[in-house]
Amino acid sequence: MASIRERTGGWQARVTRKGFPSETGTFPTHLAALQWAREIEAQMDRGRYQGHRGADSQSLGQILQRYMDEVSPTKKGAADEAIRIRAIQRRKLAAHSLANLSPAAVARFRDERLREVGAGAVIRDLSMLSSVINHARREWGISIVNPCELVRKPPTPPGRNRLLKPEEEAALLAALQPTGRRSVWMVPLVKLALQTAMRRGELLALRWEHVDLQAQTAFLPVTKNGTARLVPLSTKAVAILSALDPAAAGQVFHISAMTMEAAFRRACARAGIVNLHFHDLRHTATSRMAEKLPNVIELASVTGHQTIQMLKRYYHPSAEALAKKLG
Repeated sequence: MASIRERTGGWQARVTRKGFPSETGTFPTHLAALQWAREIEAQMDRGRYQGHRGADSQSLGQILQRYMDEVSPTKKGAADEAIRIRAIQRRKLAAHSLANLSPAAVARFRDERLREVGAGAVIRDLSMLSSVINHARREWGISIVNPCELVRKPPTPPGRNRLLKPEEEAALLAALQPTGRRSVWMVPLVKLALQTAMRRGELLALRWEHVDLQAQTAFLPVTKNGTARLVPLSTKAVAILSALDPAAAGQVFHISAMTMEAAFRRACARAGIVNLHFHDLRHTATSRMAEKLPNVIELASVTGHQTIQMLKRYYHPSAEALAKKLG
């Protein structure tokens, strides 16, 4: 049977049942303690009891750290996920023990983040938190209710449809010219992105041994979708790469993702271009390619989209262009 008593600063619940070790937890309210005790007893009744001591002794911050050390390195997006995890570890939410991690606490975290960033970023935060907690339940024997599943997520924002205008392209390339301490890699990087619709990570990971200028192809052994892809290169793309050093070995672009993003933002500011992300170049390139490749299957094979639905998110024809095609 469960016993609940008031303790300094909270309520203590104790579940004692023959054949099981006793379980004790401390909670901020009587209701939370009662719900926890009932959940423990229900798991014992269903034969799904796994023990809750780990939930009491470990904080969310500790679980996030273990996940970052053991699980994140196995993923392609390990670096980005580590940045997201460290940001959450600096929040008050991370100090909660897993047993005390309530939907209300997660909801407060959600509302705080919504005042700082867009809905898309908050949705990704909540999704990652849910994944970490579910992994702890499945793999590490920590049996708790996942509070993220009970928290309302913000409405999914509409996909971006920002395209780089021709006059903006000229201004951007002028602002990226390598004068002073500006990187010599940014101009060819942006030009190649607009010619190939390759993702940022694919461009930065591109290696000379995978580039065949004679056949006009670039091989990508690892992509976001987890499959290899052979990218056809236009004559302009071949000219961009030829102007670099095709005889070299290793990476084509010797610049990190963080340095590239910072240089891109500064160039946009100098050029007076607002609300433009590097990934918008992929949207722009896809829309431009669609005029040359009306066959969506061919277009998807170039851009690397696995479904037509995903391709539609990147193809943004103007009403004026469609009107001209209609005649």
